[in-house]
Amino acid sequence: MIAETRIPVVVAPMAGGPTTPELVVAAAEAGAFGFLAAALVTPDRLRALIAETRRGTTGPFGVNIFTLSRESAADVDSYRDRVLADAERYGVLLGDPDWDDDHYAAKVDVVVEERVPVVSFTFGLPRPTDVERLRAAGTQVVITVTTPAEARAAAAAGADVLCVQGPAAGGHRSVFTDDPAHPSGAPAYDLLPLLRLVAAETDLPLIAAGGLVHGADIAAVLAAGAVAAQLGTAFLRSPEAGTSRAHRTALAAADRETTVTRAFSGRPARGLVNQFITDHGAAAPAAYPNVNNLTKPLRAASTAADDPESMSLWAGQSYPLAREAPTAEILATLMAQAREAVAALTARFPA
Repeated sequence: MIAETRIPVVVAPMAGGPTTPELVVAAAEAGAFGFLAAALVTPDRLRALIAETRRGTTGPFGVNIFTLSRESAADVDSYRDRVLADAERYGVLLGDPDWDDDHYAAKVDVVVEERVPVVSFTFGLPRPTDVERLRAAGTQVVITVTTPAEARAAAAAGADVLCVQGPAAGGHRSVFTDDPAHPSGAPAYDLLPLLRLVAAETDLPLIAAGGLVHGADIAAVLAAGAVAAQLGTAFLRSPEAGTSRAHRTALAAADRETTVTRAFSGRPARGLVNQFITDHGAAAPAAYPNVNNLTKPLRAASTAADDPESMSLWAGQSYPLAREAPTAEILATLMAQAREAVAALTARFPA
């Protein structure tokens, strides 16, 4: 289904606000494919988001769900003590650093009942029974992977499509196992080598993700075997995105480096370096969603104050190349750039 869209671009699910029904509708109406982000919303809210999207477009779209994570034995209490002063500065209480499953089972029920055309999973494999139920509902199952071993496991689990994520991606790394010994959660494969390695092992359609922001990037991953390119950061400054004002300002300034950190959520994620990451990134435990629940009030207060220094400013490595424009215009520009890249390459290698 994703491979059949007129524009071979997937607008990535970006949890926490940036992904909106308006963004998904704009992508679908322009001929691309968009995902709603089910993470961090209630099942009822997810159902409402699906309904709102369907009111805006008759085109296909997907829903992304975070898979169940294991409870961590990491010391979250000491991290709570460490960031307490930051919360006090904003006049808020920290959240309870508890584990929860983000209503995983109920969200699977919602997408099955709503017969969402495509459902993708991040952080691991869905349960076998969930794959069976989704397929019975006519849903295409996508599993996000970051290594060849994860790709083999996803294929064996019944994935219809693999989303192959490289380490330059903004937001959370989709590693199945978060290894505290590695800043990115696991040994990182660059996107193009990973794409070629996975393509050599499976005939499943592949979506390429991670640091893609230009039409030439899209042409490159299509040439390497992908059926579509997934971009998120490229759309953060679009008017249809729910990106906060402070986040937009930081993206437009383009004067910060990016880094992979567990500081905000307890899982590795790439974002713009700010004071909170500088102060606490090295001490953050590998404990998701405990840390995410802990810092939620602090992040909300920072956002409300238009203060970028304690927000999760997720963005891919190539974020300075993203621009402010409507989604349809961004997609049209990307396709024009891709055609130019292909034409230039063809000219260099005449038949």
